[in-house]
Amino acid sequence: MNGLRPLLKPGLEAAAMAALLCAATAVIALVLGLSGQRTMTLYCVNLCAVLAFQIFSGNSGVVSFGHTAFMGVGAYVSAWLTMPIALQRTALPNLPAVLAGWELAVPLSLLIALAVGILLAMASGLPIARLNGASAAISTLGFLIVVYSVLAAARDFTRGNQAFYGVPRATDVVLSLVFACLFIVVARLYKDSRYGLMMRAVRDNETAALAVGVSPQRMRYVAWALSGGLAAVAGALYGHMLGAFTPKDFYFHMAFTYVAMLILGGMGTVTGAVLGVGLVMVLQETLQEFERGFTLGPLHVPEIFGVPIVGVSLAMLLVLWLRPSGIVGHREFAQGWFGRPATVAAPDKVPEAGTQPLRIAKVAKSFSGLTAVDDVSFDIERGRVTGLIGPNGAGKSTLVNVIAGLYPPSSGEVAIGAEPIGGLPAHAVAGVGIARTFQSIRLYAGMTAAENVAVAALAKGLSLGEALGAAERELAFVGLDGAGPKNADSLAYGARRRLEIARALAGEPRFLLLDEPAAGMNPEETEDLARRLKGLPQARGLGLLLIDHDLKFVMSLCDRVIVLNRGRLIADDTPAAVQKNPDVIEAYIGTRASRVSAEREKQEAAATQLREKT
Repeated sequence: MNGLRPLLKPGLEAAAMAALLCAATAVIALVLGLSGQRTMTLYCVNLCAVLAFQIFSGNSGVVSFGHTAFMGVGAYVSAWLTMPIALQRTALPNLPAVLAGWELAVPLSLLIALAVGILLAMASGLPIARLNGASAAISTLGFLIVVYSVLAAARDFTRGNQAFYGVPRATDVVLSLVFACLFIVVARLYKDSRYGLMMRAVRDNETAALAVGVSPQRMRYVAWALSGGLAAVAGALYGHMLGAFTPKDFYFHMAFTYVAMLILGGMGTVTGAVLGVGLVMVLQETLQEFERGFTLGPLHVPEIFGVPIVGVSLAMLLVLWLRPSGIVGHREFAQGWFGRPATVAAPDKVPEAGTQPLRIAKVAKSFSGLTAVDDVSFDIERGRVTGLIGPNGAGKSTLVNVIAGLYPPSSGEVAIGAEPIGGLPAHAVAGVGIARTFQSIRLYAGMTAAENVAVAALAKGLSLGEALGAAERELAFVGLDGAGPKNADSLAYGARRRLEIARALAGEPRFLLLDEPAAGMNPEETEDLARRLKGLPQARGLGLLLIDHDLKFVMSLCDRVIVLNRGRLIADDTPAAVQKNPDVIEAYIGTRASRVSAEREKQEAAATQLREKT
């Protein structure tokens, strides 16, 4: 139940959206009669298809051109299972016995189409899930081409490019409306579910999602499988609306139209899908009148082929230019009508037993022959604050990235006690208890502060309600009480820094790596952060590695300070001893002196050039 209670709010919002759709359908059907029923049937079927797209593309950020392939498969599967047997013997005489002679009821065939769509998505999703961005989008296009080619070539099954006829025309306004409402609810609940939240985290910042233990591949795979199954159902509904179709009906033109619907309304929201389908349908219907040619006074415009698709393309480009997030943006219909999501008190944080340190043993990291970290060894102990300092370019952030699994070490070992973790993927490193923040802030900009933090708790295995409760607790700890409902990108700079720390703590780490947590903060904010971090290792039984350029901030918090210079460890001692270390003094003063010298040389060279010109 803890996992279901927080879904009550998005469920009610989805129900309100579905109720509005039902009311609009009833009004249009009553006013326009049979024509209105046909229009709303097509709208609802299109909406089912676009919502299936939205579950994957809207939440992953990967534009899919391949979902119409699932629709084609769903349409043919349902057609095989429902076609009258006598007609099937005539139209498909060579259909294998396993598919022939069923003549099932349409609702049952839709369930089978769902299962087939999910299985096909699971089989095809493994390589696609490993990709992101443009590479993933291109792979979905390749998937569409493959499926189309198979459907067109399998004449004994599909009649090839000839019309597959005799499909029961069972999709009417009532059936399509029922499924459209169901798809709205499913898409809306998925968006705010544990898998939806983690998928959106990957969409907004994949590196930050990896850092809290989220596997991008797994999230994309789940979204692909669910959306593929739903797309197959939408295709079956489409086929039962047409009564006859060919593989071409589920090819490029349909894919483009549905992508345009999603982009126009807003890819990231269910509301955007609902609006986008209507806008494109109205635009297409309007432009079709111009396609046939028209006369305006003395001006006669002849028939122009392709006006609707050109118009939709221009509209899509205009929206992408003026409002990249779509007309709706990031806000859902009825959002805020039903209060805040329900939370559950998160389990008390009990310090984990064990004192095994995080060991960095002879670690080196090189990039194209350039050594950024060279033979560095030290331990990070539980219950203590260890500082890591050094001049710019000393290799501090590189070392943190190696420890956190973002970079594999070129040599050496990273381990917790006797357990090696060097070379593990970043999400696996987070899974064994290493959390981190970033030198450059990495948040999930399209999500609220509470959702940002909850993602880390979800990756740890808490229920959705418990994760939201943990988010409230960690936000309060870093001084962001009441910031939970606010979008992360709307927070002030210092608040965003603290939000990263709250998110890292929500994963209940054994070791916490803070990379420049006070960078850009004013003195008051820095002092407040120091107060909140002091005593944290003892209270939660974690080891804290603190990297910062503010030496006063570091020295006031740390039990021990490690100094890097040009990738090598030059000091490892108490704060007082480090401040007196000649090598450390030389590293910092020498670095400053070299910068001053370089600047002087630059100025002298400029002056010389000026004199030569004059």
